[in-house]
Amino acid sequence: MLDRVITAVREVARKEIIPRYLQVERIYKADGSFYTEADLAAQGSLLERLYEISPVAMIGEEMPESQQLEQWDAGQDGVWSIDPIDGTSNFMNGLPYFAISVALMRGGRSVLGVIYNPATDEMFYAEQGKGAFLNGKALPLSRRKIPLNKAIANVDFKRLDRKLAVEIVAKPPYASQRNYGTCTLEWCYTAAGYFDLYLHGGQKPWDYAAGCLILEEAGGHRCTLDEDDYWASYPWRRSVIGALDYDLFIQWRDWIRARLPDTDSAR
Repeated sequence: MLDRVITAVREVARKEIIPRYLQVERIYKADGSFYTEADLAAQGSLLERLYEISPVAMIGEEMPESQQLEQWDAGQDGVWSIDPIDGTSNFMNGLPYFAISVALMRGGRSVLGVIYNPATDEMFYAEQGKGAFLNGKALPLSRRKIPLNKAIANVDFKRLDRKLAVEIVAKPPYASQRNYGTCTLEWCYTAAGYFDLYLHGGQKPWDYAAGCLILEEAGGHRCTLDEDDYWASYPWRRSVIGALDYDLFIQWRDWIRARLPDTDSAR
């Protein structure tokens, strides 16, 4: 199944996404967010191909919310979670940080994940219990033991509590910070060892489903802002505190939770 998903993702990128790179305009949704013709074309093609691989329920980012919830509830036998283009702003502006993300979830947990950046030909993938890989190379690509104050972090500030965000900006506990605007790739880059730390205030299933499995299968660690059991938290807005190294993960988690508004709930 994994090989078939990888092939489908690569073909959709080649036929529906790359030909439209820098060639599409924004289409605004009622909530102010936007998508493009490429998002819709890629999602439609992915839905068709993945259903042929396993005919279970499907949720895609560009579906109406009512349909997403309906499909999620119908996914007792499994659900495909799809982001046709994560990082649409980057895609439109020519920044080479965007990706297709596909995951198969069962019982609310991911069992297969594929994330592909067609601009750089980075194909990340994992199956539950079988490790994580980038273009055939086992992840992580590098692993290092460092203290928190020497780490490189990927932080998405706009979805964090204001108090926590201000504290991180004013007195960061790490050495340096990045954000690429593509959370699916940020999971993968943490799994690869490019980043030491990861923090995001809220993601939907298509944002985290594949990446979380890839980090987990690479030997990494993650929780949410208020749950040690990542999979126990609310699935439609799931935060993440992550790191590849366990000791660093504990330092990062404890530093963040000590600065949350209600520290009693963050245990």
